[in-house]
Amino acid sequence: MAETTSARVRRWLDERAITSIRIEATNLDGTFVGKSISPKKFLSGLETGFPFADVVLGNDLGNFPQFGFAFPEWRGDLLDIFLRPDLSTLIEWEPGKASVIGDFWTKTGAPVSVCPRNLLRKVERQAAEEGYSVKAAIEIEATLFEESVHEARRKGYKDLTPLGGLAGSAYVHAKSGDWWQFLDRVQHRLEELGLEWEACNDEAAVGQIEINVAVADIVTTADNWARTRQVVREVANELGRSVTFIAKWSDAWGQASHLNISLANEDGNAFFAEDGPSDVMRNFIGGVVQTMPGATSLALPFMTSYRRQIPLEGPPTTVTWGIDNKTTAVRAVTRHPKYSRIEYRTPGADSNAYLVAAAVLGAGLHGVVNGVEPPAPFVGMAWCNPAATETLPHTITRAADALAADKALAQVLGQEFVDYWIGTRRWEWLAFHTMGGGDPDCGITDWELNRYFELV
Repeated sequence: MAETTSARVRRWLDERAITSIRIEATNLDGTFVGKSISPKKFLSGLETGFPFADVVLGNDLGNFPQFGFAFPEWRGDLLDIFLRPDLSTLIEWEPGKASVIGDFWTKTGAPVSVCPRNLLRKVERQAAEEGYSVKAAIEIEATLFEESVHEARRKGYKDLTPLGGLAGSAYVHAKSGDWWQFLDRVQHRLEELGLEWEACNDEAAVGQIEINVAVADIVTTADNWARTRQVVREVANELGRSVTFIAKWSDAWGQASHLNISLANEDGNAFFAEDGPSDVMRNFIGGVVQTMPGATSLALPFMTSYRRQIPLEGPPTTVTWGIDNKTTAVRAVTRHPKYSRIEYRTPGADSNAYLVAAAVLGAGLHGVVNGVEPPAPFVGMAWCNPAATETLPHTITRAADALAADKALAQVLGQEFVDYWIGTRRWEWLAFHTMGGGDPDCGITDWELNRYFELV
């Protein structure tokens, strides 16, 4: 008789002497959330999932329930929704403790439409229906500080000392031992957990690191993004340091999270052609460029995200794409059967990778299916709004308006998700202006640091 799923999982838990399982997911803001439950409870809910009050997808980062907009079917009298574990993600996190990632479902057995992982899995299935598998990789940027998170809190997340010295310059090996200790510990933990990484390096700003999550199927890559960020946070706590993924922790420095993505079919990399972008790649880019203003709302989700959008400072500011052009919002890497891909360069380090990946993949598929032709590739410097280029939305509300007007994104992501997301972003703007956000024109405010430093 074949072993049942429950029996197989019980054996897996027993063999590793697991005493607790952390069930995990991201909320809309990208924060890793969940519960720690007993093995007995875990085994009892493998199929039904585990209940959470719907505020898990309906509280803002200040812990206020977001009401008054887009009231979907699953949200009412603080109803429970259920986190169903994806057993393919079950790993031993540390001795005696396991970790599993899941998706939120309603009590009646429907996937919650605004669950980030559900959304990405839905778009991945759409790609499969069109005959494509999807590969992706992601770059994670973060800033490390000498102070512990407790000290950072006492200081209001200000006047902190970047780990590794005050000279910011990319790829520098001349770092103090404490900086290397941090990176070595992160790499060791990723290898222990089986989370594949490709590279770690000093990034351009003081205290800043970049970790490249390896290529995998697009949902696994997003899972690894969430887990890698958790590892970085745990290592920081272990070593008495602090870390932030906030888009800008000071008025001087910003940080990003670039997404690399390609499609493959039975012939191999569908983006590859000997003479440049294939027809599939060109149409994919056409869809991504067409929806770029609306997708900005997902790539730059918070008030602080838009503080990076300064011409000539590095982040893309225009609706542009180019061949190997890192100043455009989409860089096309071409002419190699292994490496042909697009790099979507708009997202801030504070974006939710599940949502960004769903939007870019959905927009690209829309372009492929409908044969959307992109504009001519941009040649030259695109950071400074050259003639004949459209700028990306430069505020959270303008980006929300652009998403509201985008019919293609509503089609690929679902109207319920789009309405709900827009409501949360307008709520974020309202919270800033009514809950002590300060003057938006006078640099990073205390409100932003307190709200975003630890949670995004």
